[in-house]
Amino acid sequence: MSGTVVNNVARASGTIAATPGGLDWSAAVVTASTVTVEAGRGYFINTTSNACTITLPASAEIGDQIVIADYARTWATNAVTLDSNGLKFQGNDDTYTVDYDTVGQSLNIVFSDSTQGWLPVSDDAVAITDDVPVNQRALFAYGTTGGSSRLSMSNLVGTNGVVGSDVNGVGTARMNLAAASYGGDKALFAYGNIADGSQSSLKNLVNNNGVIAADVTGVGSARSGLSAAKYGVGLAIFVFGNTGSNTGISNLVNINGVVGSNVSAVGDAKRNQAGAGYGGDKAVFAYGDGASGATSIKNLVNNQGVVGSNVAGVGTARIGAAAAGYGDGLAIFAYGQDGSDNLVTTRNLVNSSGVIAANASGAGTARSTMAASNYGGDKAIFGFGLASAVTGITNLVNNSGVVAADVSAVGTARQGLAAAGYGYS
Repeated sequence: MSGTVVNNVARASGTIAATPGGLDWSAAVVTASTVTVEAGRGYFINTTSNACTITLPASAEIGDQIVIADYARTWATNAVTLDSNGLKFQGNDDTYTVDYDTVGQSLNIVFSDSTQGWLPVSDDAVAITDDVPVNQRALFAYGTTGGSSRLSMSNLVGTNGVVGSDVNGVGTARMNLAAASYGGDKALFAYGNIADGSQSSLKNLVNNNGVIAADVTGVGSARSGLSAAKYGVGLAIFVFGNTGSNTGISNLVNINGVVGSNVSAVGDAKRNQAGAGYGGDKAVFAYGDGASGATSIKNLVNNQGVVGSNVAGVGTARIGAAAAGYGDGLAIFAYGQDGSDNLVTTRNLVNSSGVIAANASGAGTARSTMAASNYGGDKAIFGFGLASAVTGITNLVNNSGVVAADVSAVGTARQGLAAAGYGYS
């Protein structure tokens, strides 16, 4: 026999307990709501879609060891609960509830004896450091050239903000849909108004090379005029829109791009608002067409995807604005049509606490129903939209939130499209 011999702990029975380096890690990532674990093993627990109750062995010997780890950094959203199965945990009997709900946490427990039972020998949370990759590229897709036309074409945006030429469309042509990043380096487009004028809940996933996949059957209420943003770690949310009348329902997207069922409405029902991520793990939605016309009301979304109640608006009330993240946890809303039907270039910056600032001077051609996305790690781009006619012009935003002059159109002029960031390189 060959190999390195390590120091092992002998149990009271004389058998050998596994060391940390000798743990047998389960090959299958646990996604179920319950799991029974065994001594001498390690488990990756993925709570993206649900919380998980972990049942420890009913019997144990001194030196028995179990390690569990937050696979998708979602324990803060859906916690894990340990059921000590009749044995003690840190000296407490089985009637106590033991929860772990910290992002990136891992737990290494060892059985001591009948007095103290299972004891954590390490209980660590690994933070996401400042050098976590950020989206470098962006994608504009779908929209309309006017009238009953619907498009499925797309345009890729490079790390330098240069918009590429048209790419043949994939999926059902539609307009007034929404898009967001998910899974860190991917994106999805969903919902919208299709060619016969009806609403859709279809989605199309985008891989980290910017390739749009075929239609996936929709989940949640079919609607258009909604908006979307990323939040949390690799998660996204679609919210508001028009189902035939304005709504405030939302749909959460997990790290695998799966859209969840409807979540009851919070805040005023509205459509044609804008949204963006801010603060690293939260989102903000603001402006839009409410019950009394153009509004500036905002709704914040926390890092668990919960939409907050209405917050009094700041800046010009308007419809059809766009928004994107930029800088370090910042966001920008710009353009749109005010309550007197005037197209504007007004911009409003959002700080890392979700506070929207007063109007700032805009740049470029005033227009509405365009799209916007982050790109290049810390910058943003606004593109396309309806001015005196549909257009394909774009405006770059630097990492200080300054909007640049128009860049000549590349690709088919259109409005009612969507955009999202993707890719790490």
